[in-house]
Amino acid sequence: MNKLELSSLYQLTMVRFRLLLREPEAIFWIFIFPILLAAGLGIAFRNRPADVLQVGATTTHLTQALAADKGLTSATMDEVAGTHALATGGILLLAIQRLDGVAYKYDDTNPDARTARLLADRAIQIAAGRREALQAANELVHETGARYIDFVVPGLLGMNLMGSAMWGLGFSIVEARQKKLLKRLVASPMPRWQYLASFLLSRLVMLVIEVAAFLGFARLVFGVPFRGSLWELGLLCVITSLAFSALGLLVASRARTMEAASGLMNLVMLPMWILSGVFFSASRFPALIQPVVRALPLTAAIDALRGNMLQGTNLGQMTVPVGLLLGWIVLPFAVSLRIFRWR
Repeated sequence: MNKLELSSLYQLTMVRFRLLLREPEAIFWIFIFPILLAAGLGIAFRNRPADVLQVGATTTHLTQALAADKGLTSATMDEVAGTHALATGGILLLAIQRLDGVAYKYDDTNPDARTARLLADRAIQIAAGRREALQAANELVHETGARYIDFVVPGLLGMNLMGSAMWGLGFSIVEARQKKLLKRLVASPMPRWQYLASFLLSRLVMLVIEVAAFLGFARLVFGVPFRGSLWELGLLCVITSLAFSALGLLVASRARTMEAASGLMNLVMLPMWILSGVFFSASRFPALIQPVVRALPLTAAIDALRGNMLQGTNLGQMTVPVGLLLGWIVLPFAVSLRIFRWR
């Protein structure tokens, strides 16, 4: 055996790899699940032609006027049949001929029905002879980077970095504590810092494979852009992973059972899944809780990843989110080392 293989840090790190490879569930959640999720969201929210909305009208004249709009398809029916079709989802809107004009029956809480109302009224008014005061033209843009899949991929990357770091570190430590392995390791000549460092080293090596596989899939299948520096993107992923590793270590510092660790992990991660803007912008939440939302490490990570990938922002322009992530590395690690329970 060479000098490296005799090192306790090397042996501990290799143990982490072997244990991971023996857990097919971990491989699925780290590598396969984020790819499947990105594929599903990319297909569901892909760019496609505008929907043709189904509407109804009580007279043939109204039906012909509505059919002139390419965004509508219309059928003639009486008011009773039309009301039933509205109630059962057959149509979005019913145009009813009245003595003094046209009435529109629709559900104003349905966004598609509101769109149908605007298109139907425009078509009927044009058929009645109305002319536009100004000539309008459409200039359609389908820009890579503005699609939903482009928006959601950095969010999924941040979520995956959080989950793999916290679960991978936290569960392994609690499992070793529950099986009395930590107690035995403390009695060995192994320096304690090497045990914790082995988790970080194995995590950083797996990080390269994890990020490359996910972003490579997003790039090849959906053409997700990388407008910023790739080395800065890699550095952001490392910082993010270290921040959540520190948080996972803090959660696992005192927990004695897997049930306790699972509860604490969910307590920490669930608010970030909801509030940090993985699937939609975090700015949607009320201003009252925005300071809390912005202070979360996952929010900072996703903001930085989106800034790099979609806007090409460099690290010097992202001092706030990067500074928050560095703070989430230092503080949890410092607290963890003080309260860590080896027995």
